Amino acid sequence: MIVYRTRAGLIASYARKQCRLPDASVDELINRDDVLAHLRRQVSSGAALPDSAIADAELLAPIGSQEVWAAGVTYYRSRDARMEEAHESGGDSFYDRVYSAERPELFFKATPHRVAGPGETVRIRKDSTWNVPEPELTLMINSHGTIVGYTIGNDVSSRDIEGQNPLYLPQAKVYDRSCALGPGILITDAPLPKATTIALSIHRDGRCCFEGATSLAELKRQPRDLVAYLFRENSFPAGCFLMTGTGIVPPTPFSLQPGDEISIAIDSIGTLNNRVA
Repeated sequence: MIVYRTRAGLIASYARKQCRLPDASVDELINRDDVLAHLRRQVSSGAALPDSAIADAELLAPIGSQEVWAAGVTYYRSRDARMEEAHESGGDSFYDRVYSAERPELFFKATPHRVAGPGETVRIRKDSTWNVPEPELTLMINSHGTIVGYTIGNDVSSRDIEGQNPLYLPQAKVYDRSCALGPGILITDAPLPKATTIALSIHRDGRCCFEGATSLAELKRQPRDLVAYLFRENSFPAGCFLMTGTGIVPPTPFSLQPGDEISIAIDSIGTLNNRVA
């Protein structure tokens, strides 16, 4: 079951049928105890939309009033990249230690108004010279700390700012349109298979300038463990989203440029496309 947020409201897609969800919102759905069964009833009893309904719709970021948080250094490739960028500042050992530590790195990423949706632009900071996308499986979590769905996230990051000093991480990570979510939310009560692939491609002037892929088998930490730490001393009355880290990092010194096209695909969820502004 995938739910899309559009200008005209929510649309659910299940068993090759699309159905509009009347008077529903992300905030309402995320905290339903019976969300999956509810959606199946809605789709089975609702009027079917044309097969092209989702393709023709203007998709929005699948978020309501939730905060977006993120986990860092959860893949070995991310550990290496963070150590490389922080070497000159002497902060490289921090990333090696957090990769092996019991406690994960968790940080605030975005409020809803900072989040870009499918087809919208993401931004790179004007005071940064080294910027990269970070493709991430993103968890949709209800107020009780239960994972109810999955979407695709892009944690756009300024590597030079973070590399100067680990204390600059909020400036490297949190700014307008530094986060993208979409295209929809996969609602399921089962964990995604370890073989689930995450693929990234970046096109510049019509040509592919970078592509890479990883899988959830490379994710060091279990999603449920990340959620448990996030909810230890935090409450989320409207639920929240949690990015689980990236295993794909373009090589040094690749940096995003205005006009670049970023595509992130995850099995069973779809593809999130954004242009860089």
